[in-house]
Amino acid sequence: MYTATGKSEKSEQKNDLLAQYMPMVKRLAHHMMGRLPPSVDENDLVQAGMIGLLDAISRYDAAQSAQFEAYAIQRIRGSMIDELRQSDWMPRSTRQSMRKIEQTISALQHKLGRQPGESEIAEAMKMPLAEYQAMLGDARGHQLLYFEDFGESDDDDSFLDKQSADEASMPLPQLLDANLRACIIAGIENLPEREQLLMSLYYEQELNLREIAEIFGVSESRVCQLHGQAIARLRAKLKEDAWIAAA
Repeated sequence: MYTATGKSEKSEQKNDLLAQYMPMVKRLAHHMMGRLPPSVDENDLVQAGMIGLLDAISRYDAAQSAQFEAYAIQRIRGSMIDELRQSDWMPRSTRQSMRKIEQTISALQHKLGRQPGESEIAEAMKMPLAEYQAMLGDARGHQLLYFEDFGESDDDDSFLDKQSADEASMPLPQLLDANLRACIIAGIENLPEREQLLMSLYYEQELNLREIAEIFGVSESRVCQLHGQAIARLRAKLKEDAWIAAA
C-alpha cells in the first residue's frame, strides 16, 4: 500500500539526490562554458542542467545497469545542449567559416601527406595568419559533434548522417559506437603534439582554458585558437573516414 509516509520518504530521497548532485551540475556548466562565447549566460546553463537532473531523478530505474551518476550526466548535458540549440549561440556564418577551415585542412592533408601548419592553412585560404587566427578565436565553442549532424544536413558528405542509422536516435549512443570512437581516437593520435596535449588536458583532465594557458605559457585566447584548430582537424578526419567507408 502506497502511504503518505511512502510519499514523504520518496520526496526526501529526491531532495537528497538534488543536494548531492547540484555541485556536479554547476561543474558541468562551468566546463561547458570554456567552449562557448561570452554571450552565453552560465546561469542559464545551470538552470537547464537542473531541469535535466530533475528529469534524471524522476526517470531513473535502479534496476538499470547504468549507475545513476552516468545516467544523470547524460540527462544534464542533453538539457544544456537543448538550451544552447534554442538560443542559437553560434552564428551560421561562424559555422560556415569553420567548415571552410575543415575543407582546407582536408585538402592540404591529401596534398602534403601530413597535418598542415597554421601558416600553410592561412596561405591556402588566401588570408594573413593573424586573420586566420582571429577566425579561430571567433569560433570559440565550435564542437566536434552537433545535434544537427545527426539529422538533415545540406552537406551530402556529412559523416554523422552516414553514421546515424536512425535519424531519431540520440547522439550519446552514437558517440559510444565502437567505430566512431575508434575514428575519434585515431584522429586525436594524428593531431600535432601540442594539440594532442591540449585535448588531453581539456577533455580527460578537465582543466579549463585558463589553466591550460598557464601550462602552455600562452594567452587564453591562444588556447582557444588551438582548440578550435584541433576540432577542425578532427572533423575533417571524421568526414574523410566516412567517405572512405562509403566508397
